[in-house]
Amino acid sequence: MHCPRCGQQQVSDETKFCSRCGFQLAIVAELLHHGGTLPQLVAIQQKKPFLNKKNGVVFSVIWFIFFTMFLTSIAGIMNGDEIAGVFAVTGVFGALAILIASLVMLPSSKLFAKLPMVDIPQPQAQPVGLYGTASQQALPPQQQQPAEVYAAPQGSWRAPDTGDLVERGSVIENTTKLLKRDE
Repeated sequence: MHCPRCGQQQVSDETKFCSRCGFQLAIVAELLHHGGTLPQLVAIQQKKPFLNKKNGVVFSVIWFIFFTMFLTSIAGIMNGDEIAGVFAVTGVFGALAILIASLVMLPSSKLFAKLPMVDIPQPQAQPVGLYGTASQQALPPQQQQPAEVYAAPQGSWRAPDTGDLVERGSVIENTTKLLKRDE
C-alpha cells in the first residue's frame, strides 16, 4: 500500500501510520475495506425519527400553553368556570405526564455514531529487513585517519573578504598600549 499523502510505499498493509509523513493509514485501510465509505458517516446521515425526546418536550410545552393559557381564558370569557378549571388541570398535569413519558420512553434525538468492531489482524512475523539482519552491524566499522594526512586548505582562507575569521583584539589591549606609552 502507498501513502495517499506522500506516496511512500509502506512495509506492510497493516501499518497504522506512514513512516515518512505520519499520515494515519488505518482510515485508508478502513475505506478500502468498506468500498470507499465509512460506516460511521452512514449512521450520521440516516434520517432521525420523528418521535424523539426533543419533539416530546416541545409537544408538552405546547400542550401546557394551549390548555392552561388559551383554552382556560376562552372558557372563562364564555362563563364556563367549571370547564375552565378542567382545562387548567388538564393543561398542567397533562403537560407534566407528556414530559415525563417522552423523557423516559422516547429515543434520543441525537444520533451517536457507533463504530463497528473490526478485527485488524496483527502481523505474526516481523517484515524482512525492517530491523536489519543479525549478520549486519548497526554501524559501519570505525575508520581512522592519521593527523599527518590532514593538510590545511590552500589559498587565503585566513583573511576572507567578510572579516569574520579575522582575529579581533581585546578591549584592554588599547588601554595597555596607552599605559606603556605613558611610562
